[in-house]
Amino acid sequence: MDADEARIRLLDAAERLFYERGVQAVGMDELRTASGVSLKRLYQCFPSKGDLVEGYLRRRDERWRASLADYVSRRATRPGERPLLVFDWLGEWFAEPGYRGCAFINAYAELAALSPGAARAARDHKLTLLAYMTDLVGESAPADPALLARQLLLLADGAITTAAMTGDAAAARHARTAAETLLSAARATAP
Repeated sequence: MDADEARIRLLDAAERLFYERGVQAVGMDELRTASGVSLKRLYQCFPSKGDLVEGYLRRRDERWRASLADYVSRRATRPGERPLLVFDWLGEWFAEPGYRGCAFINAYAELAALSPGAARAARDHKLTLLAYMTDLVGESAPADPALLARQLLLLADGAITTAAMTGDAAAARHARTAAETLLSAARATAP
C-alpha cells in the first residue's frame, strides 16, 4: 500500500472513529486496525496522534464547507436568502444518522489544552466559516455584514450544539427563524 492510499485510509478511519466516540477514546492501535494500515506506515504518514487529529479536522473542514457551499449555491434563487439556506442545510445534517454535533467544537473541548494543532484547526474552521457567512450576508448589503455574520454563526453553533445534546433537529428551524429576524432588522437599518 502506498503512502497516499494509507493516508486516505487512516483519515477515513479517524473521521469515523473520532467523530463517533471522541479523539481521546480512540487509540492508535484501533486506528491501525480499522484502517488496515501497518503501524510503521501509520507513523510514516502521521508521526503523532496530534498530527492525525489535525489532518482529520482539516480534511473534515474542507468536506463540510464544500457540502454547505454546494447546498447553498444549488438552492439559492436570490442573494438575500443565501444566509438562511445555511440553516436549512444544518437541519438536513442534524437528521443524518450518527449526527454528533460539531467535530470542531467537540475536538476543541476535548483537546484545546493538549493539542495546539487541533485547537488551531478548530479555530481556523470557525474563522473560515465566519468569512463565508460574511460574504453571504454582504450580498444583501446590510450596514455591518461582519457583525451580522457573527450573530448568525452564534445561532448556527447554538443550533448545532442543541441538536447534538437533545436530538432536536428542529433547532435548525428555530435558529433560521431568529436569523430571518436579524436579517430583516439589518436590511431595515441599512442606508
